[in-house]
Amino acid sequence: MDDKKYSINKSEEEWKQVLNSEEFHVLREKGTEIPHSGKYNNHFKKGVYTCKGCGNKLYNSKDKFDSGCGWPSYDKAINGSLNYKEDKSIGLNRIEILCSKCGGHQGHVFKDGPTSTGKRYCVNSISVNFIPEK
Repeated sequence: MDDKKYSINKSEEEWKQVLNSEEFHVLREKGTEIPHSGKYNNHFKKGVYTCKGCGNKLYNSKDKFDSGCGWPSYDKAINGSLNYKEDKSIGLNRIEILCSKCGGHQGHVFKDGPTSTGKRYCVNSISVNFIPEK
């Protein structure tokens, strides 16, 4: 995955026991779900989005917006919830976002957001769970 040590460490086989094959591909092998296919792309209920791999709280619903890109987008993450890593895997200079507890691939952050932060955290729906506000 990457060089950072995470507080939650599992072998590939252990991850395969808790994630289905699509979740494993995205979270552990840095895959990407098909645009406009994720269940949270057009989801705007109040609550918190957590890492599908470990439950770490990553994004507040108040920070979610419709970017039209085909993936859930947020203008910021919960402080300390993500690690950032340079990614040149497809010939572009991007910043990968990873869960700070388990290293699960979430997506990428771009500097083209429409809000005051100027950021767009472009996240795979399959990488997160949603906990509704009570």
